Amino acid sequence: MAADLGELLVPYMPTIRVPRTGDRVFKSECAFSFDSPESEGGLYVCMNTFLGFGREHVERHYRKTGQSVYMHLKRHVKELNRDFNGEDYEYEDEAKLVIFPDHFEIPLPNIEELPALVSESVTIACDAVLNASSAYKKQEPESWEEEIQVSKHARSLRQLDNDVRIPPNGWKCQKCEMRENLWLNLTDGAVLCGKWFFDGSGGNGHALEHFRETKYPLAVKLDTITPDGADVYSFEEEEAVLDPQVSEHLSHFGIDMLQMQKRVIGISDMNNEWEVIQESGMKLKAVYGSGYTGVKNLGNSCYLGTVMQVLFSIPDFQRIAHCHQVVSETNNPNKTLIHLSVFLSCRAKLGHGLLSGLYSKPPMKSELIEQHQQKGVSPRMLKALVSRGHPEFCSNRQQDAHEFLLHIINLVERNSAGSENPSDAFRFLVEERVQCCQSRRVRYTQRVDYGIQVPTPFEAATNREELLTYEAKRKEAEENMRAPPEPVRARIPFTACLQAFTEPENVPDFWSSALQAKSAGVKTCRFASFPEYLIVQIKKFTFGVDWVPKKLDVAIDVPDFLDLNRLRAAGLQASEEELPDIMPPIVLPEDTRGMSQLCALVIDVGLLSFAAPEIDEAAAMQLAEMGFPLEACRKAVYYTGNMGPEMAFNWIIAHMEEPDFAEPLTLPSMIPDPSPTTSDSPMGATPLGNSPPEESVSILTSMGFPRNHSIQALKATNNNLERALDWIFTHPEVEESDTLSEMADTEPNDNTFSNANSHNDFMLSPDRETSGPRIKDGPGRYELFAFISHMGASTMSGHYVCHIKKEGRWVIYNDHKVCLSERPPKDLGYIYFYHRLPSS
Repeated sequence: MAADLGELLVPYMPTIRVPRTGDRVFKSECAFSFDSPESEGGLYVCMNTFLGFGREHVERHYRKTGQSVYMHLKRHVKELNRDFNGEDYEYEDEAKLVIFPDHFEIPLPNIEELPALVSESVTIACDAVLNASSAYKKQEPESWEEEIQVSKHARSLRQLDNDVRIPPNGWKCQKCEMRENLWLNLTDGAVLCGKWFFDGSGGNGHALEHFRETKYPLAVKLDTITPDGADVYSFEEEEAVLDPQVSEHLSHFGIDMLQMQKRVIGISDMNNEWEVIQESGMKLKAVYGSGYTGVKNLGNSCYLGTVMQVLFSIPDFQRIAHCHQVVSETNNPNKTLIHLSVFLSCRAKLGHGLLSGLYSKPPMKSELIEQHQQKGVSPRMLKALVSRGHPEFCSNRQQDAHEFLLHIINLVERNSAGSENPSDAFRFLVEERVQCCQSRRVRYTQRVDYGIQVPTPFEAATNREELLTYEAKRKEAEENMRAPPEPVRARIPFTACLQAFTEPENVPDFWSSALQAKSAGVKTCRFASFPEYLIVQIKKFTFGVDWVPKKLDVAIDVPDFLDLNRLRAAGLQASEEELPDIMPPIVLPEDTRGMSQLCALVIDVGLLSFAAPEIDEAAAMQLAEMGFPLEACRKAVYYTGNMGPEMAFNWIIAHMEEPDFAEPLTLPSMIPDPSPTTSDSPMGATPLGNSPPEESVSILTSMGFPRNHSIQALKATNNNLERALDWIFTHPEVEESDTLSEMADTEPNDNTFSNANSHNDFMLSPDRETSGPRIKDGPGRYELFAFISHMGASTMSGHYVCHIKKEGRWVIYNDHKVCLSERPPKDLGYIYFYHRLPSS
C-alpha cells in the first residue's frame, strides 16, 4: 500500500516545495474563510503555495490551480480542565497528506514507509511546514503577562528610620503637584511621580530621578496596594518585580495592607463607566446566528472590531460579503492575496464571517450553556492589510476608533474604482460660507465630507451647580489631604452640542479679495446634501494645559431621532454680494542657492515675494519640551499650517515612526520662470516655473489624479492647490471613477465636520453643475441605529465596545461576546451612527 501511495506521489513531486526564507505558511486559518485546524473539516495547506483552505474552498483551489497535494491539519479537543483562571483546553493534533482529486490520505508518521526517493524529499517538506511559524503569528502582540521574578533587593532591603508615615489617601508628589501615578520608595518613604506616557498617564519622572540620586532601588505604586499585594518596581533591575516582604516594608511607613483598597484610575474616576458601558453585573443573554458573530481581540484591536461590526450592519457593506464566493473563485488565489484587490477579499472574508452565522452557533443540547464560550472570528488578515504602511495601526497599541473609521473609508474609496462603493452611503457635501467682516461680501464653496464632529460645551451642562459644588469639595479635599469626593459627570443636552456645532467660527489669516489685504473673516458650515448614513462624533478628547491628551467626562442625551433639515444650505442669497475671484499673493520659500535676485517678480496678479516658510517657533518649543526632537516639532508645526500645538501633536503621533522624522525641514525650491507662457487658469496668470513643488504634486497624486494632469493643473494656477483642484475638475482628462478613487484621509482635524477628506478639500462651485462626488441626497431626518463607546482616559488606552440595534432590539458587541443589551448607555457614546428615515 505504501509503495502504491509512493507511486501516486511521484508525478506531483515537482509541485511539492520546501518553504524558503521569506515564504509565509498559512496554516492557522483559511484564506477565504475562518476555518482552522479546529474546525470540523480541518485546514488544508497547499504544499506548493502554502496557502490554507477550509473544506469548502480546497476543492475549488485544486480545480483552478491544478495543485493536488495538500497537508491536512486537524486539531481535536481532548478534555476540558477548569481552574481559577477559567477554562483550559488540551489538544491533540493530527496531520496527513491528501492527494486530490481522489482524496488519497497518507498519515505523516507513515511517510517513512514510502519509497526512499519519495520519503526523503516529502519528509523534509512536511517537517518544514509543520515547524514553520504561522504567517499570522508575527502579527499577534507579544503577551504582556510575563513571569515576574523576585527582586534581588527584596530580602535585604534597608529601610531608614526617619519616622515617615504615609496617609491612606491624599498623596501628592513631593517635587511637583502630580496626584496620579505616584510611587512610594521603600527605603526612605519618598512619594514621587512616575514617567510620562503617550496615553496621557504618568508624571514627570521624579521617582526615577530620586533613584539616580540615592540608589534606593525599590518602589511600590500607591494606588495598587490591596490585601492581595501591590505593584513593585526595581529601578536597578529596570523591571516589575515581586517583593515577598512587601507587607513588612509597607508597615514600616504605617501602611496596613489589610486596610487598603485598590484605586483604579479611569474606573472610579469615570463613575464606573467601564461597568456602565459594558453592562457589567447584568446577566446578559448571548445571541447567535447571522449578524451576531463577535470579533476576537488580538490585543488592543477592539477599535477595529467595533468599527467593522457597525459597518457590516449597513446594507451597502453587507453586499460586499455576498461577493465572497466570487472573490474566492479567482483564477489566481495566491495573486489575490498579494494584489491590491486583496482588500476586497479581506473585507468579503470578514463580512462573510460576521454575517453567515457559521461561526456563531448556539450550544449543543449536550453542552451546558454556562460552559459554552462564544469564540468569534479573528480579524488578523484584515488588520495586517489595512495597517500596512501606517505608523499607528500597524502597531499593537490602542488607537482612536474614529481615525480608524476614516482610514477604512479612505481604503474603500481607493479600492472601489469601477465597482460599487459602499462608502457612498456616508458621503455628503458641505457648503462653507466665508464672509469678510469689513466688506460684508461672501464666498460660497463646497467640499466632500463623511461625518460631523460635535463639540461638548461644558457651559451648557444642566447640572452646573452640582459640578461647581463637586469642584469646590475636590479642591478642599486636596488641600486637607483627604479622600476626594465621588466624581460628578457633566450632563449636556445634545441640542446644545448641535448649537455649538452650527456657530460661526473665525477664519485665521483671512485674505479678503475685496480689500486686497488680510482682514477678519467668519465661516459657517451647512449641509449642501444629506448622506444616507450620518456619522456623528462627540469631541470628547482634548488637551490639557500641559498638552497631555485627556478625555472629557461627559454624558450627552443623544436622541433616537434627529431632524437636521434646518441645517440645509441655502446658497448665495439675493441680498449677498460675492467676493471677487482674485488670487492672494503667493509667498514662496527662499531659494538657498543664490537666487536672492529673484526675490521679487512682477506678474499679472501682483508682486510675488520669496521668503522662508513661516513657523510658529513658540508652538514648536512647546512640543520640544515634551521630549520630541526640535526639527520634528518644527516640521509638525509647518505641515499643519501653524494651527497650534494640538494639531502639530497629532501630526507627530502619526509620523513619529518615519525614518526622516527628526530630519530638518526641507522644501523644494520654487524658481519662477521669467519667460511668458499662456495659461488656462481663470485669472490668466503666468505659471511660475516648469516644475511645481513636489509636495503639491504629491498631494494631488495621492488623491488619485494622474501626475501629468496634476503638474499641468498646478502650472496653470500658480501652484495654488485649491485652484488646481478646480482646474482639474473643469479640465477632465481621465474617467470620473479614476479621479475619485482616493478622496479620504485619516488625519483628524479641528473642523466641525470630520474632514475625512482633509487632503482632498476641493471646492465645488455651487453655481456650476458637477459630476464628481457621488452623493445620495435626501431628507435630513435620521434614526439612531448604532454607537461606539470608549472606556478609559485617552484614545491611546482603554477599551471599545459597540451597541447595534437589530430586529428592534439593542445588541452589545464586546469583542467575541455578543449579547442582548439590557441598558444601552446611549449617553456615554463616542461615535454615533444614524440612518435616514424614508420620506413621509
